[in-house]
This record gives sequence, structure tokens and C-alpha cells, in this order.
Amino acid sequence: MNEIQTFLSAKSYAVAGASARTHKYGYKVFQALLASGRETYPLNPVTEEIEGHKAFPKIADLPVVPESLSIITPPQVTRKVIAEAIEAGVKNIWMQPGAEDEQGSQAAREAGINVIDDGSCVLVLLARE
Repeated sequence: MNEIQTFLSAKSYAVAGASARTHKYGYKVFQALLASGRETYPLNPVTEEIEGHKAFPKIADLPVVPESLSIITPPQVTRKVIAEAIEAGVKNIWMQPGAEDEQGSQAAREAGINVIDDGSCVLVLLARE
């Protein structure tokens, strides 16, 4: 199984950078994962709710440890999110285009996490399912 199949076969997901603004990429990724029937949690430190789903400030606040984490944040934020993911025990991380952080990727790989940071987009893959 390749990195993307491993990411998409998880039981639970979180979206760092999920947004309540419908034109934002973080909103679209969160909605696409939900629409595909996946258990998905929004991560956003300044939003309380997204489409009726409670938003959580950080991974440690989630009711479960997500197996897969999609990151849609600026690179300087991505690094902090990855540190939280490593500490929490997340198994898969997919940095969406523009969120990539080389140091974060390296730290995640060293922690044994499946990392996707090649510029591919989860929305494209979900559309094919």
C-alpha cells in the first residue's frame, strides 16, 4: 500500500486549518472528508464550530487521536502542528500544497509517521474515489 492509500484507509481524520469560510481550502478539505463518510474532526484555534461540528484548538483536545491528519496551514504553523501530531501518535500526515515544511516533514518521518508532502492534493484523490 502506498502513502496515499495508507492515509485514506485510516479510521479517523483531523484537518488542521479547517475553516468555516466556504471559499477556503480548509473548508473544502474538511467537507470532502466528511462527504466521503470518514470520521473527521476540524482543528482551528479561533473557530468554535464548522458546519455543525465542534472545532478543536489542537490535536490534544480531540476526543480521539486521528490516524490521519491533513494540514492546510502556513508552513510556520505546520511545524507546530506536526510537533503536536508526533506527541499525540498520529500515523499519517498529508501536507496540502502550500503547507509543506521541510523540518516538520523530517521530524515526522524520523518519528515513523507516513508523510505526504509532494504537492499532491487530497481533494483530487477524494474526487476519484
